[in-house]
Amino acid sequence: MDLKIHSSEQSAALVGRSSLRHDHPLAGSPIGGWTKRVMDILVASAALLCFWPLMLLVALLIKLDDGGPVVFSHKRVGRNRTMFPCLKFRTMAANSAELLRQHLAENPAAQEEWRETQKLKSDPRITVVGRVLRKTSLDELPQLFNVLRGDMSIVGPRPVVTDEIKKYGSDAAFYLMARPGLTGPWQVSGRNDVSYEARVNFDRNYVENWSLLTDISIIVRTVPAVLLAKGY
Repeated sequence: MDLKIHSSEQSAALVGRSSLRHDHPLAGSPIGGWTKRVMDILVASAALLCFWPLMLLVALLIKLDDGGPVVFSHKRVGRNRTMFPCLKFRTMAANSAELLRQHLAENPAAQEEWRETQKLKSDPRITVVGRVLRKTSLDELPQLFNVLRGDMSIVGPRPVVTDEIKKYGSDAAFYLMARPGLTGPWQVSGRNDVSYEARVNFDRNYVENWSLLTDISIIVRTVPAVLLAKGY
């Protein structure tokens, strides 16, 4: 089976923060240190052992749908401004860029929605298989490999592209202190039903008040959030 990865890169200036809390040095270790890292490795390894048959099935369905690449790789902003390839099962049509341009050109309301959130609740780019994968969050399973690589954590801020980091303003530094997460406070608090400003506040509060119990709580809450497709 061809598991060719489709990649897309973006570059833009990143916003930092001039004054940080003394106990959260941007250049130091990511929040949680080795305690969080060990948990990430254990959880990601266990999840891959459990879900590899499902991941193989998903890859087959995507390939049979349109014959395109199975995995999509998109550059995201990681800790300390390090860019990394965030992996997902492909959920969009091969000509997604053209479909987006045409849709935004014909729909002023969609333009405003895209400008505010970088997302569309009714996205013409998403395939039939992709819609199911997104609703169940199965498209994000390849990010378990990002976790093992150290690009991401099981729990953390939602990974963003360079254009989005500007929306964090002075709070961008809090995002940059942590590894982005496969799940996080945004995912268990409404997802697309939550404003971008609220999401930024979730990320800042998560970084400022991190604890192992918080991570465990978010992991547990992720299960019903995914099953109920909360905020999809």
